[in-house]
Amino acid sequence: MRKIALDVGDKTIGVAVSDELMISAQGITTIERVGIRKDADKVISYVQEYDCDTVVVGLPLKLDGTDSPQTEKVREFAKMLGNKMMSTGMSDIEIVFQDERLTTVQAEKVLIDADVSRKGRKKVIDKQAAVLILQAYLERSRNVISR
Repeated sequence: MRKIALDVGDKTIGVAVSDELMISAQGITTIERVGIRKDADKVISYVQEYDCDTVVVGLPLKLDGTDSPQTEKVREFAKMLGNKMMSTGMSDIEIVFQDERLTTVQAEKVLIDADVSRKGRKKVIDKQAAVLILQAYLERSRNVISR
């Protein structure tokens, strides 16, 4: 089964999925935010479409590792998503958090190195950040398994 990752922002949600072997992450879309319930429904549709067993939510901690106001918004979204999944018979889907400090900065650098225009970067930055969040989660999972 695959993993899906979310980079939850105020205006958009970047979405990435793993391959079936859980080696690599690919960006699939950026969801334009319209409301927490509808946003959660859209995420659930991707969880079902890609047959995912885990939702990895990027947690935007401060550089010192403490919560920020955005951290609380992301936790609220994850809670709503979990409740919606339970009410639709998807209680076996796990929601986990992955530290996402500096992923947007890293995503920007990757896109600049790929010579993507400023306008083009704006369209895909959240999706690229979701890829980095998922890749970090996959690598962390492999390190735990290999020990």
